[in-house]
Amino acid sequence: MDLINKKFHFIAIGGVGMSALAKYLIERGALVSGSDVTESKYTHLLEKIGGRVTIGHNANLIEPDMIVVASTAIKENNPEIIKAKELGLKIYHRSDILKMISDEFSQKEDSYFFGFSGTHGKTTTSGLCAYVLEKANLNPSYVVGGIIPEVNTNGKYAENKYFSAELDESDGTIQKYATDIAIINNMEEDHLDFYKNGFSDITKTFNKYLSNKPNQKVLINYDNEGCREFISLYPNYNYITFGLKEADYVAKNIKQNGLSSSFEIFKGNNFITELNLSIPGIHNIYNALAVFSALNEAKVDTNKIKHHFSTFSGMGRRFQKVAEINGIEIYDDYAHHPSEITTTLKSVKDAVGSSKRIVAIFQPHRYTRLQGLWADFKSSFKSADLLFITDVYSAGEEPIKNITSEIFANELSSDNAKYIDGDINSAATKIYPHLKKDDIVITLGAGSITKMGSCLADYSKG
Repeated sequence: MDLINKKFHFIAIGGVGMSALAKYLIERGALVSGSDVTESKYTHLLEKIGGRVTIGHNANLIEPDMIVVASTAIKENNPEIIKAKELGLKIYHRSDILKMISDEFSQKEDSYFFGFSGTHGKTTTSGLCAYVLEKANLNPSYVVGGIIPEVNTNGKYAENKYFSAELDESDGTIQKYATDIAIINNMEEDHLDFYKNGFSDITKTFNKYLSNKPNQKVLINYDNEGCREFISLYPNYNYITFGLKEADYVAKNIKQNGLSSSFEIFKGNNFITELNLSIPGIHNIYNALAVFSALNEAKVDTNKIKHHFSTFSGMGRRFQKVAEINGIEIYDDYAHHPSEITTTLKSVKDAVGSSKRIVAIFQPHRYTRLQGLWADFKSSFKSADLLFITDVYSAGEEPIKNITSEIFANELSSDNAKYIDGDINSAATKIYPHLKKDDIVITLGAGSITKMGSCLADYSKG
């Protein structure tokens, strides 16, 4: 589809994923409008570059020749949805729009569509890929699920051959895409509200995705048990493995120094380069290795990109420092799956040792996730010295009997785990008196917990 001059209307345009698509389309030459319930930095950005944003939903915003895109959070009784259906318009999911964008991009000669997926790390890897290409003046296009540091945006259209995108497997929509280089960071059981048969359904979804373009290169984490199982189930793809042990691309001679690290990359027995990182943890070494391997497979000049890995400071909401108050450092992290939480907390513990106290503030995201991964969550906070658990962020789900934050906290064996009730602002007033100078506070979750840092900072001012 030729996107120029097409009319798109986004219902809930202010979300991080929706706004990235809207920004790309505006820069591509499409006519973009949208609505949302509140203003945000995303809506303000879109207005500055030519988008028409309305605060509040209104049926009169819908026109007969529009491509209407609705967030999954939008209900059937939304007036814009009702009007679109009255006009006989199809309601598109954001994945449909990303497919339109990627299909148009893939028509370019010698183009590379990098699709980053997996249970964890896809926002960081897709953003890091875009960041490195930007800093190397290779002018990429991208649509990612977070704000890229320095670049300060989540989407961009450019007339060039590189396109980096975050592909979401949570609802099966990843099956729509056909990438040139598919990067699979890991595979684990998650999104159990959608994948009723657990990991088996997840592997079937990934198989359908890869079968859309079976001759593509599939870069896959060979250290991850789920990825190895997937390879054994579906062995006929063009796999290129990466990892810290036996793989095609291997990170060796890893050195960690506080919140930074360095390592060497080998392909087979051949040394390629050394990378330095300014973000902590083994998981970020995997992330950087995945991105470098993908770019190397696309024949991007190593000397143009290698230095820019060291200046990447992490994506928004991925161990992002949000405040420092009275000697207390507060970081916000999107981790909402047990292994993500374990990895984030362990990476910080490994970096600071016993010199600082690590305080975790966890908001469970969805009742179904807490129920399905209850035992795994219970063992994911071992690196925290003090743990606060706030009420579940429902994400629109109905409560499930006996699946509550209070019951979960009471089941933890540690005396240092405390349940905190109330909204985020109320919880902040109860948590702040427990904090001490030199603490590292990490807020964890995919919901409203991201506001905790600013609430703590406000409360500290009295």
